[in-house]
Amino acid sequence: MFRKFSNWLRKKSSGWVTLIALIIFILFTALVLPGQASNARENTGFDRSPDMSFFYSADDLYQMAEAYGETGRAAYIRARFTFDLIWPLVYAMFLITSISWLYGKAVKPGSAWQLANLSPVLGMAFDYLENIASSTVMARYPSRTLGIDQLAPLLTLVKWVFVGGSFLLLAIGIGFALWHWAQNKLASKARKG
Repeated sequence: MFRKFSNWLRKKSSGWVTLIALIIFILFTALVLPGQASNARENTGFDRSPDMSFFYSADDLYQMAEAYGETGRAAYIRARFTFDLIWPLVYAMFLITSISWLYGKAVKPGSAWQLANLSPVLGMAFDYLENIASSTVMARYPSRTLGIDQLAPLLTLVKWVFVGGSFLLLAIGIGFALWHWAQNKLASKARKG
């Protein structure tokens, strides 16, 4: 099932689709992210956010909820279900298409490396789960949301492992592609010479 989905993603990741995803990612990163970060700081009055943290505890999450205040918590929840519905799609599409395209060119069909394009899918899924968990805690504050308050930090950590891992896989894919290109150039020169 995973291999079939991975193969489908690779087939859809043509050079043009990958280029379009890259352009959207660059534009979103340059034009939307700075404004969103500024709005978040302005609305919450606080620089720390669960989804931008790598490690935090349930107590840290409640401290953030307290620091945000009622207006900040409402803004945080609103951002998770507006901006943060689109952003994971943008970065995941860029990573999925880039990894699929690069590994499709540089790695033999059937290689386990071909499954690398599933890492951003998992990163996106855990991002959405993290948003639901942290927003639930924010919405119920000052009441405790037992279980979910412990789950939110774990979901954040796993999200960052897959998202960060996807960028690492992208860098490895670029290395694979450059190696493959260099090998082809050397083989071509050897045949001519």
